[in-house]
Amino acid sequence: MSAATPAIPPGLRAGRAALAVSFLLQGTTFALLVTCIPEIQHRYGLSDGLLPVFLAAVPILAGVGSITSEQLVKRTGARAVLRVVQPAVCLSLAGAGLGDTLWQLALALGAFGLLVGALDASMNMLGVGLQYRYGRSIMIGFHAAFSLGGILGAAVAGLGSHYDLGLPVLFGTAAAVIAPLALLTGTFPQPSAGGTPTAGPAELGDAVREAAEAAARSIPWRPLLPLCLAMAFAYIADASVSNYSVKYLTDGLGSREDVAKLSYLGYMVAMLLGRALGDRAVQRWGAVPVVRGGAGLAALGFAVAAAAPAAWAGIAGFTLLGFGICAIIPQVFAAGGRLFPADSDAAVARLNLFNYVGFLVGSPLVGAIADGSSYRWALLAPMLLVLAVLPLADRFAPAPALTPAEA
Repeated sequence: MSAATPAIPPGLRAGRAALAVSFLLQGTTFALLVTCIPEIQHRYGLSDGLLPVFLAAVPILAGVGSITSEQLVKRTGARAVLRVVQPAVCLSLAGAGLGDTLWQLALALGAFGLLVGALDASMNMLGVGLQYRYGRSIMIGFHAAFSLGGILGAAVAGLGSHYDLGLPVLFGTAAAVIAPLALLTGTFPQPSAGGTPTAGPAELGDAVREAAEAAARSIPWRPLLPLCLAMAFAYIADASVSNYSVKYLTDGLGSREDVAKLSYLGYMVAMLLGRALGDRAVQRWGAVPVVRGGAGLAALGFAVAAAAPAAWAGIAGFTLLGFGICAIIPQVFAAGGRLFPADSDAAVARLNLFNYVGFLVGSPLVGAIADGSSYRWALLAPMLLVLAVLPLADRFAPAPALTPAEA
């Protein structure tokens, strides 16, 4: 170990590993839900017109849960929120598989949305705190763990369809396994630099408040708007895959449900591989070519999926899409931080709002077009929006930081 690279205390390593497991479990839970949308629709008798309404409610409530979690963190700490909320997310997943009436589905998905918003916020707050103590970037690794969990969840859902387990067994068993693991992981301390547990409100709640104050004080919207649009377009594409890739293969291409789930599995595998290689690509070629190439590849993925003659081509299209999208989203945050290095947290917070915008627009947009025509035509809408990232790619170039007066 060189003098320039201080040793990482074992407690910090344990906290990092525990948080990575939390991200992995969350990715598994989320993938189980989204890859089983056709089964949920069939079980509850949801029409194609009503399905987008239920799907759109989840990110809306997730936004509410995320905002609420800020206040909870200030009172109890991010780790305490994580410890309670993650097992509760598993229970809401089980509830979505056990009911048989629309009000029960609405209750389960509503709880899932609120809890997921609080869970995402608390996990990322802890990740930011650990990254600060490490003194180097480790956040991408946490999101890679989420992608790995997505692969696991999609694979389990595929096996459940292959063996015709049914939602009560599939979701109930998954909750029975994941919830205890979440409880166990939540007992691990997230240590501070001195090796003691984090204070929660003092270290994380205040950071959220200070970032908001910085945004109100010195961060203008105008230079961030191109990046906000790129973020929204990327998440519209992501929501399209999460909510409709499996349904497109079953309803549009006549695929078996177990095979159809490979569409989301391929997408998540591509995301994981892209995140593993993305930093090296940016270092070699720069952010602008990587973003521009990613947008072109994502659009090609949509085109291949929309024109697919059979399930295998649809799976290939969504896999290409994953390789393209994975390059865009992290670079949006990086570009925002470069614009305002003194207030990078505030810039990231503003850009992250368009994560929810993308999910809110993506599901109803694709659902409405598919209901009026077909899923093939519906996939062309997010394809065009991804292509709109191409003229925005120059905004990802490293440039001198902007001051409020210059902006």
